[in-house]
Amino acid sequence: MHEQMPAGVTITEIVEETPSIRTFVFDREIEARPGQFVMVWVPGVDEVPMALSSPFSITVQKVGDATAALFAMHEGDRIGVRGPYGNGFAVSGRTLAVGGGVGASPLLPLVTAGLVDTFLLGARTASELLFENRIRGAATLMVATDDGTAGHHGFVTELVSRVDLADFDHICVCGPEIMMTAVLAVLDREGCAERGLFSLHRYMKCGVGLCGSCCTDPHGLRVCRDGPVFSGDVLLDSEFGHYARDASGSRRRI
Repeated sequence: MHEQMPAGVTITEIVEETPSIRTFVFDREIEARPGQFVMVWVPGVDEVPMALSSPFSITVQKVGDATAALFAMHEGDRIGVRGPYGNGFAVSGRTLAVGGGVGASPLLPLVTAGLVDTFLLGARTASELLFENRIRGAATLMVATDDGTAGHHGFVTELVSRVDLADFDHICVCGPEIMMTAVLAVLDREGCAERGLFSLHRYMKCGVGLCGSCCTDPHGLRVCRDGPVFSGDVLLDSEFGHYARDASGSRRRI
């Protein structure tokens, strides 16, 4: 796939994973490393970055115009996809994954590849736990729900204290940034921030490092090109957990 031009793909299957999350399967394989993303063009609406949940799929939560338009689509409809982009997760040895909400999506390829030993999965409520059965079949799974309807009653970050971080060579994290910030604080306190790998979400226009819309303070790192996965020590004392930017470039609080 030419990285600068969107390729038309046909949606072959739509899977309702949870009440708010759907997987869109398409008819073209995208060779990618776990954690890489693609730019998805929804004709007439927008082009937005989305993580790959498999070589043939994206898993999406309805949160804006583009995702709402996707949710209105049917099998047989067509979208444009270009990529993959970014660095993805580079892991070795024993790996702990921490996923919150739809943040489990870019972590699923790690699970599918047999690269995750323990997975901490969180959601607001039991019905929103994403890929629970698939993860349980491939890794040790610990679950947390905000309302206590499944697993630990509380935030998934509270499960981090229940595992021995010294047992893991890498800790891969994706989810709401406030959740990831809490995980980074734990890793920093335990002296292992550099073993954390955090997948960031930022507003993007080009996806290839040219426009600068996803640059982060204070180092100017581009989420699309230098990320989206960054080690925890790089994120310490950065904008991470504090603010991001909207389409106009204005700061907005996380």
